[in-house]
Amino acid sequence: MFIVLLAVQVLFLNQIQFSGYINPFIYVLFIMLLPVNIPKYALMLLAFAMGISVDVFSNSLGVHSAASVFIAYLRPGIIRVITNREEDMNEYPGLAQTGWRWFLGYAILMVLLHHLALFYLEVFTFANFLNTLYRVILSSVFSFFVIVLSQFIIFRD
Repeated sequence: MFIVLLAVQVLFLNQIQFSGYINPFIYVLFIMLLPVNIPKYALMLLAFAMGISVDVFSNSLGVHSAASVFIAYLRPGIIRVITNREEDMNEYPGLAQTGWRWFLGYAILMVLLHHLALFYLEVFTFANFLNTLYRVILSSVFSFFVIVLSQFIIFRD
């Protein structure tokens, strides 16, 4: 999954930019779909590996690495917050295993937090706060759409 998502990101999705505001990032799905019971150090290392790989191919100086490690760090807390009971949580947090409601909430939070970190680190200023927030929202919506679509097409069980 690492190689496929990385290849789709750098070969196809990095080429998509609608007026500089919509940049889809599907590689976030790799971090989202790692097993729930993965050790935190492994989660952080895998997120860093994915982020640095995207950075190398995108010449982005570490912003993808930082955003990926950020959401990997927050992921266990997000899963705890949106899961009602411990026995309701599957080992694999995919759409087919967790259901619509849970997965949509999880995907929205993860994608939005990733994009907030990514775009604000990229511009590294709050001078054009609303313009950057507009980019975050548009890119998050498009990325979310691509992630949910991929769950139906590729990752269905």
